[in-house]
Amino acid sequence: MHLILTEPLTAAAFAPFGEVLEATGDFRLINAGLCRRHHDRAVLDFGVETDPPGRAGISVFNAEPRSLPYDFDLIERHPQGSQAFLPLSQHPFLVIVSPDPQAIPRAFITNGAQGINLARGTWHGVLTPLHAPGIFAVVDRIGATPNLEEHRFPQPFRVTAP
Repeated sequence: MHLILTEPLTAAAFAPFGEVLEATGDFRLINAGLCRRHHDRAVLDFGVETDPPGRAGISVFNAEPRSLPYDFDLIERHPQGSQAFLPLSQHPFLVIVSPDPQAIPRAFITNGAQGINLARGTWHGVLTPLHAPGIFAVVDRIGATPNLEEHRFPQPFRVTAP
């Protein structure tokens, strides 16, 4: 079994796979100065050039929590659209990504106040909350054409904390 150590989720480390969504950095005040708007944090891509075209949709996922060490052998990708995960509770979750099925995946742990936007076509693990409730708002492509490819590794990986 291959071992992968988790890393903290940072914008720089995650950049090859998409964007980290968090309320940090530049902002502008709105709502009479009572709200900080951290503007335009992700590139949402819903395959509008496909036939038929896709559109943005918001779904709510309720995933069973897991714990570390965590074993997996499945990654997936969505070739026709990006996919954003916004936790509806402030608990860390595990994010597994890979540049391709032949590479060794990377595993990130969010800080509990971060979401992610996976770029279109990014190989990633399944939704993996580490605490209950595992409820997430998910913004992704809704359309009539298939948008899921899966890959199973011949041997599982084990993710653990350093």
